[in-house]
Amino acid sequence: MPITESMSLLWLSYGVLSLVVLLTGYLGLAFLPRLLRLPITWLVAGVMWMPARFRLPLLEEGDFYTGLAPAVVVATVAFLERNAEALMPALTLTLLGAGLGAVFGLLLWWLGRRRDGAQVRQEPEDDADDRRGAERREPVIG
Repeated sequence: MPITESMSLLWLSYGVLSLVVLLTGYLGLAFLPRLLRLPITWLVAGVMWMPARFRLPLLEEGDFYTGLAPAVVVATVAFLERNAEALMPALTLTLLGAGLGAVFGLLLWWLGRRRDGAQVRQEPEDDADDRRGAERREPVIG
């Protein structure tokens, strides 16, 4: 089988393109605070990366091809084909991926906030040293 028809190459290219989409989306949302930017970005990641099983009928009677694809792709194809039997599980997995991604984004925000809070709490101690009479050193050029 030629490498251009390989499923692993297809998944690799999908993974690289999804990372490009996530990075540009995150940078495009730079005007938003981190509280909104991280959950939105990870929500999109959850939608893009949640896998789902699919089943396609082949030309021969009774034969099917089964495989894995992103749940959002399976749900979209099932919607376009008006296949409710395949749409509901794929749509459920897509919503589950979106929810897990948003929760993970909120967790990242919370962890970052805790780390930033710990750094802010250390700064007043340095100010206390300045108040005790330690001389302040001005920057010198040359």
